[in-house]
Amino acid sequence: MWRRALMDSKACQSWRLIAKRGAAAGNGKHASTSASAAAAVNSLLLRSLKEHYLEVSKMNPPPKVSPPSPFTIIKGALDSNGPVLKRTYGKEEISIFVMRLANIIRGEGDDPEDDGINQLFLLVDVSKPGQEDSLQFLCGLYPDALGIHSVSMRPKDESSLDVVPPSKYNGPVFQDLDEKMRDAFHSFIEERGVNESLFPFLQAWLYVKDHRNLLRWFKSVGTFITEK
Repeated sequence: MWRRALMDSKACQSWRLIAKRGAAAGNGKHASTSASAAAAVNSLLLRSLKEHYLEVSKMNPPPKVSPPSPFTIIKGALDSNGPVLKRTYGKEEISIFVMRLANIIRGEGDDPEDDGINQLFLLVDVSKPGQEDSLQFLCGLYPDALGIHSVSMRPKDESSLDVVPPSKYNGPVFQDLDEKMRDAFHSFIEERGVNESLFPFLQAWLYVKDHRNLLRWFKSVGTFITEK
């Protein structure tokens, strides 16, 4: 009786062992299949990234355009989100930041016939030595016009096109101002060379920046995927 019970126990353990081996084999097979699928997906994505990288790298850049005098290009501007152009006006220093209007106002550029290429968004920063704040103009720039959206006094260290809440009162709605005052503000920045003549250079500059950023993005994503 005891011998039969012992044999039954060994048989049961044997079946359990076989079952465990079968489960382990099934898990191993599943893991192998998952790894193969992941490798196939990675290969497909890497091939697509490489094809697009090569296609974009062959695109011809726009004709070289110089900024209107006396503005000069700020060194390293292509690799930063800082100002692009600068100039002096008496004791004032004028800095120009730029982005595509479609990147600021959501919904702009949705029209297939209007891709936002001809709409730029400027931040014009006017600062004076010894002053903690600078006078800032947010403007829309077009091939044949420039319009002011807002005028504000902001700390110099907040000079950026990043959409963040200002640290203090940002001034009245520009369109609510008296027409004579609006015209006076337009004359103020035009006197400092901020007008539609900036458009050809800034449009070409943004094209080059977007092109470089896109190539860098393809490369960095591909590197991330290939690294173990």
